[in-house]
Amino acid sequence: MSAPVFANSTATLDATSGQEHVPPSFEKEIRSIYEHSPLYGRRFPLHDETLQWSCYREMPTLSKEDIIEQGPQAFFEDYAEIERGFQDNRYEYESTGGTTQLPMTVVMEEGWWDAQTERAYLASPILKQFVGRPYRKCVLAPIGCSSNLCPYEDHPFPNRYFDGTVYLNLSSDPFSFPEPEWDRIIMELQATKPEVIEGEPVYLSLLARAAQKRGVTVPSVKVVILTYGKASRQHGARIAEVFPGKQVDLYGSTEAGYLFVGEAFQDDSQVVDDNAFIELVPCREKLADVFQIFVTTRDRVAMPLLRYHTGDIVQKLPTGYRLLGRERDLHFRPDGSVVSVYDIDAALPEGFAAWHYSLVQTSANRWDFHYVSDQTAPDNLEANLAAMLGKGIRVNAFRRRVIAPTASGKFALLKPLPR
Repeated sequence: MSAPVFANSTATLDATSGQEHVPPSFEKEIRSIYEHSPLYGRRFPLHDETLQWSCYREMPTLSKEDIIEQGPQAFFEDYAEIERGFQDNRYEYESTGGTTQLPMTVVMEEGWWDAQTERAYLASPILKQFVGRPYRKCVLAPIGCSSNLCPYEDHPFPNRYFDGTVYLNLSSDPFSFPEPEWDRIIMELQATKPEVIEGEPVYLSLLARAAQKRGVTVPSVKVVILTYGKASRQHGARIAEVFPGKQVDLYGSTEAGYLFVGEAFQDDSQVVDDNAFIELVPCREKLADVFQIFVTTRDRVAMPLLRYHTGDIVQKLPTGYRLLGRERDLHFRPDGSVVSVYDIDAALPEGFAAWHYSLVQTSANRWDFHYVSDQTAPDNLEANLAAMLGKGIRVNAFRRRVIAPTASGKFALLKPLPR
């Protein structure tokens, strides 16, 4: 049986077509996962013979729902092991809602998150300059901001300063921040003089609006990291008007770590090879080079993931990978072609500028386009979006002051009807 297709570099995983056996580096990781976590042996017993691809394909995939339903204790021999790990400072945990909107508790070994973040930085030509030296960073993201030591209490500045990083926000939903809150955030940003700003794209877009309104610039900023949520070109453009540093798209999740990194909007994202093996599985028959991803983490002790179905869709391009978003947040036209945020951006009229938008399907042939902007959209916006979505589609545009986030504090840019 031929080898599955992986997004990793051939130097990391030489899974060329026609091979029968799993490459030694990948087999070693699989067996390490079985050794550290009893979950996988219960799901699919593993033999001692050299692992073949046919056996690998029989291993059941793991979903977010599986983790939520079984809980982190399923990855350990007994719950007492987790408690001892917390007491001994060998383990730490984070809670995340993600796209499921249900709480997921993730147990990780002490230092794992920082280590895999460093590996992600090393994989980026833009971010590697910050590895191994002190630098200042400001983070603006949902308060349950997935995989950082974000405060859950209203600590004053500079008590939110950890190892060179300042966590700017004290609550979720940046549309609800009163002006004094933006005053505080801008003041802390100026006081910190960060080289890096990291955050959820909508939060950073509204930060740019607040800074622009106050006539504030932060010339120390060299890099803006877009993460925690999907960025549109509109977000990127608004952020760049105030913070003109290079923009990096850093994709990952609390449970899996950082998986892809690239320059934002350049379609050059690559796998962080040292963090994970990423299997590419065809998304739909008519969509060439569009894939679901199954993730197998590397060098993970607590809650390692094997063939983890993240629910994300990627597109393979000549320059690298494009992260299309969660499969549930993508729209598929009747002809099978896919609509993502990239298609919305391309359909927006020249000269249109918004701090944020959301395209929402309300019926089979009708969509509403909500946007936050300083100007009313051009007359051809509705027609452009309707033409992009397909024949017989009607789009109504609504200028808003506020677009509410989901319960997790994240924003959906494209919201098709449930399939």
